[in-house]
Amino acid sequence: MRQSDLDELRGRVNELNIKVLDLINERTTVVQEIGKVKEKQGVNRYDPIREREMLNSLKENNNGPLSNGVLEQIFKGIFMSGLEIQEDEQRNALLVSRKRKSEDTIVDINGHKIGDGTPSFIYGPCAVESYEQVLAVAQSIKAKGLTMIRGGAYKPRTSPYDFQGLGLEGLKILKRVADETGLSVVTEIITPSHLEEALEYIDVIQIGARNMQNFELLKEAGMVKKPVLLKRGLAATIDEFIHAAEYIISKGNSEIILCERGIRTYERATRNTLDISAVPILKQETHLPVFVDVTHSTGRKDLLLPTAKAAIAVGADGVMAEVHPDPAVALSDSAQQMDLQQFDDFYDAIQKFMKTYQTT
Repeated sequence: MRQSDLDELRGRVNELNIKVLDLINERTTVVQEIGKVKEKQGVNRYDPIREREMLNSLKENNNGPLSNGVLEQIFKGIFMSGLEIQEDEQRNALLVSRKRKSEDTIVDINGHKIGDGTPSFIYGPCAVESYEQVLAVAQSIKAKGLTMIRGGAYKPRTSPYDFQGLGLEGLKILKRVADETGLSVVTEIITPSHLEEALEYIDVIQIGARNMQNFELLKEAGMVKKPVLLKRGLAATIDEFIHAAEYIISKGNSEIILCERGIRTYERATRNTLDISAVPILKQETHLPVFVDVTHSTGRKDLLLPTAKAAIAVGADGVMAEVHPDPAVALSDSAQQMDLQQFDDFYDAIQKFMKTYQTT
């Protein structure tokens, strides 16, 4: 074969490459339009039955020289690329997406800025048990120059026979202590009906792990003018977590703090498994501040300090942990709450770590 003949064949291949490219791009555009129609209909974009039908049709019309196995491999790649483009578009369209809003969201809680680059801290008892109990913890928090206290008035528990919280009375205790100490109140709301009665007593709405996909609660929280601290579900993927936040922001409330609190795995050494990698992923994928709850993720007081250090080192905007004046008699989560002396030691160690970390 002469060189001119080879060059001619190569030229034809180049022309065919461009035609194939144009056809693939045209196909992708049509697939995008199909995806938009499906989204409006609330239908899943990926349809494996339809994909199999298309592959079977291609093989029936395959006259070679490609084998059916090679043909199927090629077109599966084309199908997958179209689906991935649709998924990227969907992620970019989310209101919580970093690509939608490049700058960090800073949540203002009574003048305290969360997400401005300086780690924040939220401490307090697992459950509100009495005025004296909450006041003792609040005074310890206040003495450290901190501004927020957490405490559960409503407690969703695994067993229906466990302590469920004081309800409205617990909210009143939190409000009374907050008025006396100047702290902002973070507390969990578990039903839309509780939200309305709680608003006058609290500063931050916490939505717990068990309610991460309580969509009616998420929507209600999105319609009030209060910051929301949203915890990741027990077995939720990061994508599901992000979409839960989207429920809130879609109703108009962008004051959202995401909280990684550990996920359930086969590991039994800790209460849950802290997914520390979720922090930088959430910071990359969204513009929202991210906290880490070291108490619920580990369930072990001996792991609170190292996991808190890890959270700060990996870029978390804050850390949550539980404190009780006398954990031995706590009505919930007694084994994992710090007492006041342990709290002092923990906080001193965190401050020393932050000074060292910021100068290295």
